[in-house]
Amino acid sequence: MNILILGGTRFVGRAIVESALSSGHKVTLFNRGKSNPDLFSDVETLTGDRDGGLDSLKGKRWDIAIDTCGYVPRIVNQSAMLLKDAVERYVFISTISVYDSGHDGATEEHPLATIADKTIEEVNAKTYGALKVLCEEEVERHFAGRSLHIRPGVVVGPHDPTDRFTYWTLKAAQSAEALAPNPPERLMQFIDARDLGDWVIAGCEAQRTGVFNAVGPEKRLTMADFLSVCSDVARTHAGSATDFVWLDEEFLIEHGAHFWSELPLCVRPKDGKTVSMNFRSDKARAAGLTFRPLVETVTDTFICARQRPANYQLRAGLSQDKERELLSAWLQEQKSEGTIRS
Repeated sequence: MNILILGGTRFVGRAIVESALSSGHKVTLFNRGKSNPDLFSDVETLTGDRDGGLDSLKGKRWDIAIDTCGYVPRIVNQSAMLLKDAVERYVFISTISVYDSGHDGATEEHPLATIADKTIEEVNAKTYGALKVLCEEEVERHFAGRSLHIRPGVVVGPHDPTDRFTYWTLKAAQSAEALAPNPPERLMQFIDARDLGDWVIAGCEAQRTGVFNAVGPEKRLTMADFLSVCSDVARTHAGSATDFVWLDEEFLIEHGAHFWSELPLCVRPKDGKTVSMNFRSDKARAAGLTFRPLVETVTDTFICARQRPANYQLRAGLSQDKERELLSAWLQEQKSEGTIRS
C-alpha cells in the first residue's frame, strides 16, 4: 500500500510508521519538520502545516491516509476535505476520552462527550474528548463509509513523551522506599504503542472501517501486579528493586498529592465517572488486536528511559523531595496511631 501519515515522528505516529515500513508499505510523511526531523530520513516527507499549509499534498494520491495528530475539528476538516478524492480511506487516531461521563466498562456504543461551544479550539483536560468527537465527525463527513476511527486508551512504551508509565518503571529501581497509592487492587489499562501501530496497519491492510476501542492489556491488571512486574524488571536490569509502601488515598489527598499527574495512571475509584480504567475492547480483539507480554513493555520502556541524559526531568510523577515528605509524614502518623501499615 501507499500510505500517507499525517505526523509520524512522535510516539504513536512513530510506532505506526515503523510498523508500516516493516510490513513493506510505501510511506509518505506530512508534518512541519520540527519533531525528530531526522528520525525517518529515508522516508519521503512533505513539509507543511495542517492549519492552512497543505499545498504540498495537492495533486498527489495515496491508498490511505492515517491521521495521528488531529485535535481541533476545524483543522481536521481541512485535511479530510483535501484528501477525500486523493485517498480511498482515512484512519483517524481518536481516544477513549470521547465517551461521556459514567463510562465504566464502555463499549463503542457508549454516549459521546459534547461541548456547548463548538468553536472552542483550546485543547485541555475539559475539552479534549469532546473536540475529538467533533474531529471524528469531520472525518466522517468527508469519508462516510470509508473511515476507520481508532480510540486508544493510555498509550505506553519506549519513547513515551508523557512519562506516565515510565515513572513507575524507574520508580521500581530506586534505592529508597517508594510510595504507591492504596488500594493495590486498583485497575490499570494501557496499550503498548507498538501493538497499537501494528493493529492500525493490519486494519489498513484489511480495509477495515468503523469505530474500535483499542485498550489493553490482555488480562485484567491491578496496580499491585503491574508494580510487581516493574520490580522484577528492576532486579534483572538494575540489580535491585525498591520496597513500595502503600499509602491511603485520603492521606495522599490531604497532603497535597495529585492523582494522575503526580501519581500517574492512578484513578481514584470515586472519580470513575470521569476517568475509567475499565474500557471494553472486545470488538478490536475480535478483529485481531493482540498485546505483547507486559514484561516486554516494561523492560523496553525501562531500558529506553535509562538511556536519557542524566539531567532529564520526568514529565509526570512525584518529585523525590515530595515523595520523601509524604513517606515521612505517613510514618509519623502511623507511629502516633500505634499502627503499622505497608
